[in-house]
Amino acid sequence: MNRDELRERLNFYKDLGVDEVFRREPLGQAILSPAGVTVDQGVTLASASLPSLAPEGDTLLKILQDIGDDCRRCRLCEGRSKIVFGSGNEQASLVFVGEGPGADEDAQGFPFVGRAGQLLTQMIENTATKEGIPIRRPDVYICNVVKCRPPENRTPQPDEMETCGQFLFRQLMAIRPKAICAMGSTAAKALLGTKEGVTRLRGKWHKWRDIPVMVMYHPSYLLRPYNQDAKREAWEDLKKVLHFVYD
Repeated sequence: MNRDELRERLNFYKDLGVDEVFRREPLGQAILSPAGVTVDQGVTLASASLPSLAPEGDTLLKILQDIGDDCRRCRLCEGRSKIVFGSGNEQASLVFVGEGPGADEDAQGFPFVGRAGQLLTQMIENTATKEGIPIRRPDVYICNVVKCRPPENRTPQPDEMETCGQFLFRQLMAIRPKAICAMGSTAAKALLGTKEGVTRLRGKWHKWRDIPVMVMYHPSYLLRPYNQDAKREAWEDLKKVLHFVYD
């Protein structure tokens, strides 16, 4: 088992609430029983703390280097042009997590630069201005669950999300924001491990590790002309997040 596979396995057990592992001691060691009799203990189990999935002193630069210039860990590499890692303030108090790169992002190598990204920028900056909060898009950090564009912008498959999830985990642990905004059902599923939709999850706080998470509609969903109620709800959710983080 290589390092990446080990990290994925440990991440799975950590999400289940397991925080200890047991390792086997060498065979055939003799121990002295309380009665003074020597006993061959065979195999004993020694408790050890579950190692962190994020290396000590981890940084965004180190994570980017570990991904590499031509990641081939899953099938998404087959059609991508560029790996889209993330952008923004590396010490941000607020991180936005989306689903995956689209065509514009795949071409430029930066997240949320197409129509949905332009709407997200307007939402962040207009809401902050109206609420008297002096931030702009470069003050937050934005990334996606998967770093390569899925074919035809399809939803990422579970194994693709799991493979890229180790890097999202490390990004969030390296930044340690005050709050995370999960945009859309894919981001919510990746962070919260839930099957519930955005409509049921939005408007209230959840937790990823010990970091508060607000689920909101993905900007691409808000671009559809019939989603007027969703637009209003998204603005309300974003306003709640901004006041929580920056007040």
